[in-house]
Amino acid sequence: MDARRVELSALQAEIAALRRACEETPAPAEDATRGQAEERRDLFMFFRSLRFFVEWCEYRKRTFKHFKEKYPEAVHLAEGAASSCMGVRSASQPGFEVVIVWRIQIDDEGKVLPKLDLLTQVPQRVLELDKNRVIETAPLGFRNLLGVLGIEATLESLIKLLCTEEHARSRH
Repeated sequence: MDARRVELSALQAEIAALRRACEETPAPAEDATRGQAEERRDLFMFFRSLRFFVEWCEYRKRTFKHFKEKYPEAVHLAEGAASSCMGVRSASQPGFEVVIVWRIQIDDEGKVLPKLDLLTQVPQRVLELDKNRVIETAPLGFRNLLGVLGIEATLESLIKLLCTEEHARSRH
């Protein structure tokens, strides 16, 4: 009887942990994963994808928190550390800001992948002066840099480029 209670208690703990993970998982990703699992009748894929999804969410949270702590004046997280977006304001160019949007996607096979995009917010006057289309091509350059440097080094490089006082002084 005691072994059965221990087993039941362990099962209840597993269910509680999965419930917490599902509560932390954004609904669209959870719904898509659940739909794929139901369609294929593959619970293993569902739980494996959910586990990797939660791991990526935790990694994004730690990474954003790290940069917010390291560059508190420049980095802002609209929804706190659990945000899927990180804004970076330029120290040298008022009104110039980039936003990194970090989504976590699950494909049809249950593979979990991060997808990072760069959005720029600049004054209209800057756009008019940008004859080389640097602002327009920044998102593609960001994606290319991600492939070469990886997530953390790319974010670090971008923040340093935009926000460090040494960089702002060296340009003047």
